[in-house]
Amino acid sequence: MRKHWFVIFFLAYSLQTAAQNADTSIFKYPIQMDSVTVVAARGGWDVAGFIRRVQNDTTFYKAFRALHLVSFTATNDIKVYDKEGKVKASLYSHTRQSVQNRCRSMQVIDQKTTGDFYKRNGDYKYYTAELYAYLFFTKGTVCNENDIVAGMLDARGKGQLEKNKAELKQLIFNPGGKIRGVPFMGDKAAIFDPEVATHYDFKLLSEEYDGQDCYVFKAIPKKGEESNVVYNDLSTWFRKNDYSIVARDYSLSYNTMFYDFDVRMKVRTSQVGSRLLPTYIEYNGNWHVFTQKRENVRFIATFHY
Repeated sequence: MRKHWFVIFFLAYSLQTAAQNADTSIFKYPIQMDSVTVVAARGGWDVAGFIRRVQNDTTFYKAFRALHLVSFTATNDIKVYDKEGKVKASLYSHTRQSVQNRCRSMQVIDQKTTGDFYKRNGDYKYYTAELYAYLFFTKGTVCNENDIVAGMLDARGKGQLEKNKAELKQLIFNPGGKIRGVPFMGDKAAIFDPEVATHYDFKLLSEEYDGQDCYVFKAIPKKGEESNVVYNDLSTWFRKNDYSIVARDYSLSYNTMFYDFDVRMKVRTSQVGSRLLPTYIEYNGNWHVFTQKRENVRFIATFHY
């Protein structure tokens, strides 16, 4: 059955940003809805309230922070490609994280590398691999962590790796928000800001994902605006019964004289007991910074609990 599209206009209230502690603005933008969602809205479902949930969601970030609190096994598949698209270095491993008495440690079950994945001194040669290890591998024993999210998304440690980790957290867990610290991008990533929102089409659909009834929120550049935006696609599946994020797809790119990137990501989560936890992360990234060599890396991380 062919879907019929409806366009509604509603008021959406802006978020507080790092640069605006109390200043707010009200703006209008169109949302295309399928017939199922329109019926729900006519029945009293608060569409504007749902969009505010999209903007302010913390369940996704909480799911990743909870990785430090549970035991799991993971498959880590990282491939580095050359200019011709051939694999020049790789790592494939299985790891097991154990949590006891609020302390976590990790064991490498098996591992295989090819090419120049490591430097001679044992450090990672490629920055993407180093960042992956920083996010998902554990050295030694780490204790007394939690999954509290309040204030943690903006937390920044010392050093370049910590800075880049903070920027990555913003892109993954707060898509559509302003990204501090990335030069020459301005506020182009802030898709909910009125000036940026005009470049996008927004859609709200009702779909089933992995056997779960979901609302799907999509942000797609308008035709002819592709070169003026950062997100080429942003799609998020929210479970209807509690609005937890069960899946999110990203595609973003940008090009300046000093850096360029073209990144695509897929993230999936599952309910494990009382926790929402990541189960699958796929990353395809081709990026270059003026002071570093270009990296074209694909990784897949799979978690089993």
